[in-house]
Amino acid sequence: MTTPRVESLLAKLEKGHRKTLEIFAALNPAQWAQVVYDTPHVWRARELLAHFVSSEEALLKVAQDVAAGGPGAPPDFDYDAFNAHEQERLKGHSPEELLAALDRARRATLDWVRTLDDAALDRVGRHPALGQVTLETMITAIYGHQLLHMQDLRDRLAPQS
Repeated sequence: MTTPRVESLLAKLEKGHRKTLEIFAALNPAQWAQVVYDTPHVWRARELLAHFVSSEEALLKVAQDVAAGGPGAPPDFDYDAFNAHEQERLKGHSPEELLAALDRARRATLDWVRTLDDAALDRVGRHPALGQVTLETMITAIYGHQLLHMQDLRDRLAPQS
C-alpha cells in the first residue's frame, strides 16, 4: 500500500506525462521544426523529446541509486556532455519512436515509485542539477524538469504579436 506522499508523487508524474504526450502528439510538422533552444546546441521539439527520454532514464537510475543507499549522481556530472552524447544516441529515432520510449521510461519510473515508502523518500543523495536533496525532491524534479521545458516549448510555439 502506498503512502500519501507516494500517491502525491505518482499523481504529479502521471499528470505531467499525460500533458506532455498530448502536447507532443498535437504538433504539426512546422511545430516539430520550431527551434526551442539556441544554445549550447540547437534543439527543436524533436531534440527536446529525445532529451526527455534520456533524462527520464538517467534520473531514474540516479534515484534508484539513492534509494539503495548510494550517493546519486557523480559530483563532476557534465550536463552538456551528457546531453550531447544522448542526442547522438537518439538521433535516428522518429518522434513516434521517441514518444513510445518516453512512455516506457515514465511507466518504469511510476512502477518504481510505487515500491517506495516514506523512509526511502527521506534518503538524501546527489541530483545532477540540484545537488544534495531528498529522494522525494529528486522525484518531484523529474516532474518539474519536464514542466519547465514544456513551458519553453509552448512559449516558442505561441504566435508572436
